Amino acid sequence: MHTDYIAVIIFTALAIGLLIGPLVIQHFLSPRHDKSEAKQMSYECGEVPEGSAWVKFNVRFYIIALVFIIFDVEVLFLFPWAVVYQDFIASGQGFLVLAEMLLFVLILTIGFAYVWVKGDLDWVKMKLKYAHGRYSDLGIDK
Repeated sequence: MHTDYIAVIIFTALAIGLLIGPLVIQHFLSPRHDKSEAKQMSYECGEVPEGSAWVKFNVRFYIIALVFIIFDVEVLFLFPWAVVYQDFIASGQGFLVLAEMLLFVLILTIGFAYVWVKGDLDWVKMKLKYAHGRYSDLGIDK
């Protein structure tokens, strides 16, 4: 009876070890630096940070990123299909496989058209009446 749970206990211990192990190793092997002002900056790329790091981003940036990922995955599915398509033609299933891929692309095209008509791909949706700072000379407020 208890032997049935040995695999579960081993895998649970292994999962906990794989989670905690790298944290412990990192704690002992990481260099200890002073907490100077340069090291506490948001990023060390030579660019001086401007403003707070807690800036609220508009949700349309995430929508555009998600649409990009969806179509990136579509291309990821098209490559293996294109590689084996000649084999399906040779086996007599070329039309079926082509119809399936056309349906797949049609569904994604309908989704893209929906996002486009909805206006989620418009990068600038509103005009800023009193723009200031680095965005004031982009012609957005004119």
